[in-house]
Amino acid sequence: MDEIRMVDLRGQYEKISEEIDLAIKEVLLSTSFINGPVVEEFTTSLKNYMGVKHVIPCANGTDALQVALMASGLQPGDEVITADFTFVATAETIALLGLSPKLVDVHPGNFTIDPVEIEKAITGKTKAIIPVHLYGQCAQMEEIISIARKHNLVVIEDSAQAMGADYIFKNGNRKKAGSLGNIGCTSFFPSKNLGAYGDAGAIFTNDDKLAEKLRYIVNHGMKVRYYHDYVGVNSRLDSIQAAVLKIKLNYLDSYNLARQKAAIAYDNAFSAEKRLTIPERVPWSNHIFHQYTLKTNGIDRDLLIKKLQHKSIPAMIYYPVPLHKQKAYTSIAYAEENFSTSNDLCNSVISLPIHTELTQEQIDYISQNLLEIIQKI
Repeated sequence: MDEIRMVDLRGQYEKISEEIDLAIKEVLLSTSFINGPVVEEFTTSLKNYMGVKHVIPCANGTDALQVALMASGLQPGDEVITADFTFVATAETIALLGLSPKLVDVHPGNFTIDPVEIEKAITGKTKAIIPVHLYGQCAQMEEIISIARKHNLVVIEDSAQAMGADYIFKNGNRKKAGSLGNIGCTSFFPSKNLGAYGDAGAIFTNDDKLAEKLRYIVNHGMKVRYYHDYVGVNSRLDSIQAAVLKIKLNYLDSYNLARQKAAIAYDNAFSAEKRLTIPERVPWSNHIFHQYTLKTNGIDRDLLIKKLQHKSIPAMIYYPVPLHKQKAYTSIAYAEENFSTSNDLCNSVISLPIHTELTQEQIDYISQNLLEIIQKI
């Protein structure tokens, strides 16, 4: 059996190495390293895949969030509501711009931002909502968009963990995660479902005026070279990453299917174990399993991870500390009773290896050993 990795990027590369190597070589020979033709080609392919009018490529997912906020007309002190249980970039970009992060709890079943908590948190200073599509599954966007329209709020989707996931409307229609709000943001960090070979990101919108502003902001705020209409940043997608992503976009749906197949195998192994809760599937989204995350019940999680490591099985905690307890974001405004789910999840979740190259032999080995370890601790 091959070594088990949380993400097997080498194995994935080896299967498409000829295509990747050729695409990178073409960029090197062209010497068009910034905003070259392949960036436009990838952008067009991604626009068609996402079903959106505009794709604005950028340097990384964090920049995508920051630029989206910069383009939204917010002012210092404006409040932006987002999830407490997520990666720090979501709150980080809010704070960097002098805005006020308003953290709220997540749903105990699907771990995405709870629309009920969003509504409760809205004040006269609230101007935007950033829902996070966590672990590969969409937040409840119809409810969130309804709340946003009611209170005239901007919706910026953080879809970095759900590239390729479908949101399923109550009427049966589908749209891609990242294409529902005013703006969608994603990351192509190498371990993502659609990953580059370095940092990369993209911004999505169907608003023509907003798209124009976003394009200028990512390029120093320039409308015409050396004429700066907006305060901008330097956040461009380089041509080598675009070439890699253009190839890998063709495989994204098959990559997601492989992750789903692995997740079902895990489900079958763990569903009868009462001290483990398998990932919930919601009716409004398919799940493309950026992470396969179990909730442990009454188990010494640190000991479990240690014993898994002794069996050469990696496991991770996403995330060990909620944002409201991070030193950079602590505030007397946050009451612990408002974050019972986030606190519980940080103490109980564990993510197992899941990726496109995971074999049934590896899944069986992971599952059998995990269950045996649980019986002994």
